[in-house]
Amino acid sequence: MNQKFLDVMNDEGPVTIVTINANPASVVNTWMSYVKVDEANKCLYIPAAGMHSIENDFAQDNHVLLTMGSKKVEGTAGPGAGFHVKGTGKFLAEGPELAEMKARFPWLREVLQVNIDQIEQKI
Repeated sequence: MNQKFLDVMNDEGPVTIVTINANPASVVNTWMSYVKVDEANKCLYIPAAGMHSIENDFAQDNHVLLTMGSKKVEGTAGPGAGFHVKGTGKFLAEGPELAEMKARFPWLREVLQVNIDQIEQKI
């Protein structure tokens, strides 16, 4: 994870999560301020209140694509930087990450853990 990606994640904006191999693909959204970035383990933790469509797709294929961006962070051609994050996901129904996220977001039912394979700056 480079500093520009971390700067984008520190801004507020939407994160789109897509099951890239599902047919049709499932798409859900959340907010960047909800996402916990774990640099050491190259993963993201995202509170899930719903996300049932994503979870159902994981039974066949757990590959996901996330998109996020910020117009406040300098991009490749001026103001605005955006990223695609590719990885694999799983839902956590117990454990320390769930407890930590539940303290911040009492409405969640599980935590989506995304193990990052690739981060690509698009703009």
